[in-house]
Amino acid sequence: MTELRPRPLVRLRNITTRFAGQSVHESLNLSVYKGERLALVGASGCGKSVLLNEIALLTQPQQGQILLFGQNTARMDGRGLLQLRHRMGMMFQQGALFSSLTLLENVMLPLREYQPLPLPLLKELAMLKLKLVGLPTSAAARLPQEISGGMLKRAAVARALALDPSLLLLDEPTAGLDPASASAFDDMLLELHATMDLTLILVTHDLDSLWRVTDQVAFLGQKQVLCKAPIEELVMQDHPDIRHYFANTRAAGAQGRRQGGLPV
Repeated sequence: MTELRPRPLVRLRNITTRFAGQSVHESLNLSVYKGERLALVGASGCGKSVLLNEIALLTQPQQGQILLFGQNTARMDGRGLLQLRHRMGMMFQQGALFSSLTLLENVMLPLREYQPLPLPLLKELAMLKLKLVGLPTSAAARLPQEISGGMLKRAAVARALALDPSLLLLDEPTAGLDPASASAFDDMLLELHATMDLTLILVTHDLDSLWRVTDQVAFLGQKQVLCKAPIEELVMQDHPDIRHYFANTRAAGAQGRRQGGLPV
């Protein structure tokens, strides 16, 4: 008997996106399944962050369908879309924390907006999220400009997790971090994925993260998804765009460290 494959958590059908008359995506298709740790990769300008924003319902494509959690977003009203957004969390590339609010207040913001709970309980929940991403209690009262880049990114993840989403979207999560901080951040993502039953979709140029964090990689090129596969299979593809992307010393180094059993 043939086993039925589960319904995708995210399904993009024939997505076409244009800006100022220029196409970024043309009839793009992609399916993401529950529990996957998927990276969107490709050359600069191929529309990775645009696609992530479309999944997050922050922007809309000109054509095509976006299905989230089995629901066609084009057929939903504002209230339905808001409920879907609550099931997703997004970490923006620069963190996008409010500079005038402490880290605790930043994490409390979505809780105060959507959870009618007493203030002490909201603070407790926000503190739990900060601890969940590895931040010390002392960091809660600090402003974003008073902490390191690595701590800021962790705080941004804490805010993205405030409403306990099942889908976590991350735009260049390790960009600008030193190797040790990037490696620690990757460890955090893997732990969150395992303990919170998350599905991860991240845009990244960090080749070490591709080998360490992901179990699927979608390669964007020629305005479509050229291939979706585990990184071990993707680097063996014959498509010239994919070969060119991975045919460099940085990519070879990341692959070598992974296959040699060294930390990446």
